[in-house]
Amino acid sequence: MEYFRPIPMHDPARPAGALTLAGGWLWFDRLEVLSRGAAPRLIPAAEAPPDVLARLTAPRAPIAGLDMGRPQIMGILNTTPDSFSDGGSYVTHEAALAQAQLMAGAGASVIDVGGESTRPGSLEVPVTEEIARTAPVIAALREGGIEAAISIDTRKAPVAAAALAAGANIVNDVAAFTFDPAIREVARSAAGLCLMHAQGTPQTMQHDPHYDDVLLDVYDFLEEKVAEAEGAGIPRAQVMVDPGIGFGKTLAHNLTLLRNLGLFHALGCPILLGVSRKKFVGQIGGEAEARRRVPGSVAVALAGVAQGAQILRVHDVWETRQALALWQSVTVGA
Repeated sequence: MEYFRPIPMHDPARPAGALTLAGGWLWFDRLEVLSRGAAPRLIPAAEAPPDVLARLTAPRAPIAGLDMGRPQIMGILNTTPDSFSDGGSYVTHEAALAQAQLMAGAGASVIDVGGESTRPGSLEVPVTEEIARTAPVIAALREGGIEAAISIDTRKAPVAAAALAAGANIVNDVAAFTFDPAIREVARSAAGLCLMHAQGTPQTMQHDPHYDDVLLDVYDFLEEKVAEAEGAGIPRAQVMVDPGIGFGKTLAHNLTLLRNLGLFHALGCPILLGVSRKKFVGQIGGEAEARRRVPGSVAVALAGVAQGAQILRVHDVWETRQALALWQSVTVGA
């Protein structure tokens, strides 16, 4: 099997015949052809199979009202006592609403509400407790005037169902159907679905993760899960994919995925990238404290945008929004 990674460009000197990537802000005129057991090779875009080019170039449809032709920011709202970066900060409705209002005002077009930490080593939260941490908060956000899209970050169908009933409109399944397959049926009533790759569970995922080829293995997994979503009656146009940086990956695995992020455009879905404050940012940047990893997190987020990532999942909305505005102004002029 061959895989086709577009070489994304944003230079204003765009050659004749260059193609727009995913209907967005980048273009490409070459692709890297990858396959297991063979050396990569470059080909002109015109030599790629027509079905591959169709997926790579088709504008991504709006999801939950979000324009996928420009980068979107998803603000992280953890209603947990034990998240790795901000655990315990937003467990009350008042604190959660205040933070959501700050993030929406700073430029977040999505608020991602999570009630179960998936940091390495974390334990599973009972369904009833996870619902109690998330559904009332989502209802409070809507009652408090939050008009941004709201996603529920969960692995569990009952939690997702309660969140949608409370006013969420996107299901962010951080296990991509592998933890609770019933979440497929729940997601049919959502305006959007995100499928994230993770190897193992939070308790075990960083215990010597191994892949034959991390880039192609993650791609194959996500391709299979997108097909499962379609089989459950969820249109591909409503699905986002997330390679799951830090979820069952070593530093080398994370860097390989980030350097080759453009490959995932071949799935025909928007790409969600979550790198905010993660351990590898501290490893490379020399910062042990998660809250002090903002500069490195923003740098990696912009590298993702330079490869066409449509959604950035971040803790630090204003800092990301400002950096993104500058990046767009000096590169693509938008």
